[in-house]
Amino acid sequence: MKGIIKDIIIVAVCVAVIWIGLQAYFGAQNPFYVVSSGSMYPELAMYDIIVISGHTLFDDVKIGDIIVFDKPKDHSKVIVHRVVAVVDDDPLTLRTKGDNNQNSIVGTDYPITSEEYIGKVVYVVPQVGFITKILQPPINYIIIAVIIGIMVIRQISKSKKKVLTESIPDDYSESQPAEKIDPPEDAEYVEPKDFTTQERKSTENSDQEKKSEGLPEFFSDKEKESEDKK
Repeated sequence: MKGIIKDIIIVAVCVAVIWIGLQAYFGAQNPFYVVSSGSMYPELAMYDIIVISGHTLFDDVKIGDIIVFDKPKDHSKVIVHRVVAVVDDDPLTLRTKGDNNQNSIVGTDYPITSEEYIGKVVYVVPQVGFITKILQPPINYIIIAVIIGIMVIRQISKSKKKVLTESIPDDYSESQPAEKIDPPEDAEYVEPKDFTTQERKSTENSDQEKKSEGLPEFFSDKEKESEDKK
């Protein structure tokens, strides 16, 4: 369980760091929005993801820019439309309109002040917003459960491998060298006999005996004399 909790904390910290970094880079509390209507078609289609920049100040917004703002009437929803006119300069007040709409709608498209302004659209990622439609409850909870399950299985497999590694003895590291057995001090040293030499001598003696047995006495005497001379 400690390993699982550790992995969850690591993932959560990484996500938080990435999110904070994106917020700082784009200068907006939420840099990403999904287009949920066709009012800006064909420039923006439903399920396109738009990326906004809060670094573009409201005073720097020009006619023709696509901006994201809260609904002026009650701030109940976020709208993305194009700036079509400057209604007032002091304070600066803008009027917007959807590219696919015939006219601007009071309370929706204007008056837009700095209080309603969120940011300017700087990037568009086409159709990736379908993921958010798919990842609605309970699908998103199932995916989270699967991810946690994978993390649990990973930790269990790690623990099993560790147990198996510890249970298998290391024959090479644990084996002890064979002890050398010394002979006792009072043991008598016996010189090893050369059995080959003894066998050869016995064979020669037997051959000589056979020869002497097969020869007549006269020849055997002669042979003895010749051997004595040698």
